[in-house]
Amino acid sequence: MAHGSRDPRSAATVTALLERIRAARPEVPARVAFLDLNAPSVGQALDAVAAAGQTRAVVVPLLLGSAFHARVDLPALLAESSARHPRLRPVQADVLGADPRLIEILHDRVHTACAENGWDPGTRRIGIAMAAVGSSSDAANRATARVARRLAARTGLPTEICFATTDPALPRAVTRLRARGAEQVLVAPWFLAPGLLTDRLRAQAPGLPHAAVLGPDPITADIVWDRYDAALARTLALSA
Repeated sequence: MAHGSRDPRSAATVTALLERIRAARPEVPARVAFLDLNAPSVGQALDAVAAAGQTRAVVVPLLLGSAFHARVDLPALLAESSARHPRLRPVQADVLGADPRLIEILHDRVHTACAENGWDPGTRRIGIAMAAVGSSSDAANRATARVARRLAARTGLPTEICFATTDPALPRAVTRLRARGAEQVLVAPWFLAPGLLTDRLRAQAPGLPHAAVLGPDPITADIVWDRYDAALARTLALSA
């Protein structure tokens, strides 16, 4: 389950990731669903699962944080589906979250972007502005800030967090990095897919280069299956 976006690049990225997920375990039926703005919705996807005669469904949220969507919106949708289909038992898996493997992908994106710009990542003259969506939840934003610190530990470069929808915004992160001695600043998007928010970040500081988003990496598909396995194991243990 992805969030959904009006930008077609987002759905295309999710579809590409779904193909990697299916290729890893072709024996397990896998469907895509969106929380908003795209089809099929979560409810429609679960209706199709029930129509196929299946009685279990594991919903893996393709979310990098555990905030309102994961804690409120998705559980409500699963409850509605259970009410419509009493024989179907939908189970919510954990979000992708700050999995160390995702941070490693982001590190690789940073390293590639530095090489493309002719920058030596071995020097601290480079600063990283790690840009995320942002949340109304302070706890969720603090969790994302911890990801930035882990990225900094991995790269050895000064790193500041910024958000597309809340403070601190990208220009503030750039100012902080300049104050820390950064001569070049690279934006590292903590986003699964490109879309309107990554475009907003580019507009905030047009002269800055951006690393690629996490994208449909095969490692991300592995993480999805790990979340699936853990959720299914919990369900089977409870029903034993």
